[in-house]
Amino acid sequence: MDALELLLNRHSNPRLVAPAPAGEQLDTLFRAALRAPDHAALTPWEFIVFEGEQRRALGDVLAAAAEVQGESEDAIDKARNAPLRAPMVITVVAKVKEHDKVPRLEQELSAGCALMAMQMAAQSMGFNGIWRTGWFAFDRGVHRDLGLEEQDQIVGFLYLGTPEVAVRKLPERDPAQFVRYFGR
Repeated sequence: MDALELLLNRHSNPRLVAPAPAGEQLDTLFRAALRAPDHAALTPWEFIVFEGEQRRALGDVLAAAAEVQGESEDAIDKARNAPLRAPMVITVVAKVKEHDKVPRLEQELSAGCALMAMQMAAQSMGFNGIWRTGWFAFDRGVHRDLGLEEQDQIVGFLYLGTPEVAVRKLPERDPAQFVRYFGR
């Protein structure tokens, strides 16, 4: 699949089964992520990989946060089981660094680009995934339990695996609806 075809046909797939990328394939995903735009070469990223039984540890972190938030038992169980929806979950963290010329937002966007690069690389190899966030990405208890620093920000949880079913084709969108030429 060439790059343009991949970009024009990108899609998420929430129905994922084993296998997930491993070995050299997983290394390729990380190498793709490290090519994300990175003003001042700050490398503002960290990738925390949960696979196999470690997905249950992530589920326990999410469930604990849901419990602290006063969520229902159903919501707590859903949080606990969320990471089991795919054979691998990569938590992508913006490791924000103080810099005079590179604001926090730019570093968070860089980490988001790294996440998308991983998803695109996975899709190019026949895998797929879905980028999830939700309130868990912003919960300080989740951050603490994952060993993050105060300035860090989760930009997403990338669920990865092999597509269980084909996804429906996304509707074509007219770029003209989203583009404005200044001064025209």
